Amino acid sequence: MSDLSALLSTVFGFDRFRPGQEEIVEAVIAGENVLAIMPTGGGKSLCFQLPALCREGVTVVISPLIALMRDQVRALREAGVAAGALTSGNTEEETDAVWRGLEEGSLKLLYMAPERLASGGTERMLKRTGVSLIAVDEAHCVSQWGHDFRPDYLRIGALRRALDVPLAAFTATADAETQVEIVERLFDGQPPASFLRGFDRPNLSLAFEVKNQPRQQILAFAAARKGQSGIVYCGTRAKTETLAQGLREAGHNACSYHGGMEAEDRRIVESRFAVEDGLIVVATVAFGMGVDKPDIRWVAHADLPKSIEAYYQEIGRAGRDGAPADTLTLYGPDDIRLRRSQIDEGLAPPDRKSADHARLNALLGLAEALDCRRKGLLGYFGEEAGNCGNCDLCATPPDTFDAGVAVQKALSAILRTGEYFGAGHLIDILLGNVTDKIRQRGHDDLPTFGVGTEFDKRGWQAVFRQMAAHDLVRPDPDRFGALRMTEAARPILRGEAGITLRRDTIAKAPRRPAIKMLVSEEDAPLLSALKARRRGLAEAAGVPAYVIFTDKTLIEMAETRPESMDAMARVSGVGAVKLERYGAAFLEVITGAAPAPDHPARRKLAGRAAGPVFDRLMEAQVELSRGEMGTEKYLSCTHATLRQIAERRPGSLEDLARISGMGAQKADRFGPAFLDILHDA
Repeated sequence: MSDLSALLSTVFGFDRFRPGQEEIVEAVIAGENVLAIMPTGGGKSLCFQLPALCREGVTVVISPLIALMRDQVRALREAGVAAGALTSGNTEEETDAVWRGLEEGSLKLLYMAPERLASGGTERMLKRTGVSLIAVDEAHCVSQWGHDFRPDYLRIGALRRALDVPLAAFTATADAETQVEIVERLFDGQPPASFLRGFDRPNLSLAFEVKNQPRQQILAFAAARKGQSGIVYCGTRAKTETLAQGLREAGHNACSYHGGMEAEDRRIVESRFAVEDGLIVVATVAFGMGVDKPDIRWVAHADLPKSIEAYYQEIGRAGRDGAPADTLTLYGPDDIRLRRSQIDEGLAPPDRKSADHARLNALLGLAEALDCRRKGLLGYFGEEAGNCGNCDLCATPPDTFDAGVAVQKALSAILRTGEYFGAGHLIDILLGNVTDKIRQRGHDDLPTFGVGTEFDKRGWQAVFRQMAAHDLVRPDPDRFGALRMTEAARPILRGEAGITLRRDTIAKAPRRPAIKMLVSEEDAPLLSALKARRRGLAEAAGVPAYVIFTDKTLIEMAETRPESMDAMARVSGVGAVKLERYGAAFLEVITGAAPAPDHPARRKLAGRAAGPVFDRLMEAQVELSRGEMGTEKYLSCTHATLRQIAERRPGSLEDLARISGMGAQKADRFGPAFLDILHDA
């Protein structure tokens, strides 16, 4: 038996490596920089724990969650490995034991959170203790645009350079873009030895359902698996509590978990889940990385995840022991609208928002798939696969129809309206609904007006949803979510290619009251953009968002779409001070361009009747600055003088001449024209 096999057996209790582990272990032992992408439950931790026993010195493990570190340290100690963690959750005795182990040179693995790297003393301490390897768990956290970004992960590359030791990075979720970020930020762009060990988890069954009494759907799914440990992921904290209560009332052992709970209460739930059989945790994604329970038999999503990467990581917490496990994901129009608004309201640049919408589209593509879901999921991560026989679509193929004509109608409506509108307005056009917005824009005269009566509104919503899932259309963040056609749609529009859509997702109607929206579907993307600008300003000023503008004010902006400072000043809640401070910033969001700066005297008149009068006085003054013939001595009035005239409205040449800054000469030159303007006003 080789030394590696002996350690694997005697320390970790395994008689063989899992597929792909051995070559990763050998590369890490040899001191190579390593990037290993392995499926959740694929045995990542062993790939740095075993090399730590074969190398001199200490292996530092950067890990994102205290619970995960404590679990791994506990397991290593149980296996006779000298391991410790420096975390904020340590007792004084635990911390003292770690320091003794470092001083004596007996500690083989030292776990720490990335936030500890912010302390200058950490690097000095590690230099003294003879570190020979850095291992980074959940390396995708280094991606600044990922769903689990941890800012202190950006310090790890500098630590590697300072200690001059090899680094091994591990993750289960990294698309091509994230892999590039990992290499750039952890390895200074120098490609490490890379190992892609497959994303397939064949023991997981995959299923999606359109929401139709979602509470009952989750309860039914749990009832079929009574007594088994499971996780239900929810989009809101409140929902975790109400759904956990519903599960308890149905006879399940269930509890809730979210980031708003006290730290001690969260630790209690984590401890219970680790030791109790059959416990169901209803949680937000706060209950995520670090769940190291091997016998979770099912994971359900009561709401659509943020991205396909988040989905893959969250379902991956089931069946880590390799035994069969089930997954179910519910989704509906409200979920999609929420995820779109979260992207639009974020502070990311437009290209990143576009990429995030594409990731969401990939998840929608999986939800609306026509054949094997696993094939689509693995295809997203660059792997080819055949039908799995372990998903809902393999078990029951969906009802489909030839949707070429319907999609052509939808695309035509998008193009004929200049790609400036969302699905709500486009559906009204297709159905022939004469709304105020359609009448104002003349869209009732379009050839596509009223041509889509084969579906009702809900049917067309499903068509547009599936078009997005097929990446035929994408929301344009620069146009507040207006749908734009992609290149992939052009062959369908020209009739050169067909498309098949699912009829079953169109046919299923939700049996619950529609959620009341703050604004119409058409105005929702602009409201999201206004909220994003508000949030940025609030964070910069260190004040609550409502201090900038209330939701009511932003809603009025989204509905009225002011195009000037005058119009902005008429929005409820926009006073003079706020107009001065924030008006231009919000106008830029609405119009797409920063407004031309006004003179301070003119800005004081914004939104008032005197404002347009001031503008006309200014125009008249320019025209008459050298007299009616253009040959006289140049004369002009200051902005302050014109403001007084606009506000005080003198009724005669004598009154006009008495305005500060006028006098007889200017009254003679400009008076008749000014008085005509004032009379008209």
